Amino acid sequence: MTHILSPITEPFEPHIAKILSGYPNRNGYILKLFRVFANSTRFLTKGVANLLDKESPITVKLREIVILRVCANNNCEYEWGVHVAAFSQYAGLSEEQVAQTRHGDHRSACWSKNEALLIHAIDELCANGAFSDEVIENFQTTWTVEEQLEILALCGNYHTICFVANASRIANESFGAKFP
Repeated sequence: MTHILSPITEPFEPHIAKILSGYPNRNGYILKLFRVFANSTRFLTKGVANLLDKESPITVKLREIVILRVCANNNCEYEWGVHVAAFSQYAGLSEEQVAQTRHGDHRSACWSKNEALLIHAIDELCANGAFSDEVIENFQTTWTVEEQLEILALCGNYHTICFVANASRIANESFGAKFP
């Protein structure tokens, strides 16, 4: 028997519809990724934390840099494209910065000192699961403990999201951006 990880379709089971009603949507449209999550009620309710709230200790711009870079590092055009379309302008990311999240590195002139440090830290974390001595020292002196935990949680959540999106091979959303 083959088990294919793919988005569920309507009509949704009532308990699934109730859970999905708490997820973000676009004019009532539930993103394909969330419908993939819905293959498991447990995953739908506990799989990833929603860290896209106003209570975050880091700015929206830093949050989106983390998310876009993790998605780029995991070659996840689906989620990268959703975030570019939904948040990059709101976060104040320039077109160059958006492109650099995919093809640049921390040395690009478009990044502030702290943004460059963040890109470097994310790249090390994605590649090695840890920071070098140089990066950890800068990471710990630049951000508060609460901010550090938020950045690490975003990295972990978006690794999971990328794994699900890539493993399910869901097609990009029609409104999503494409990798440059």
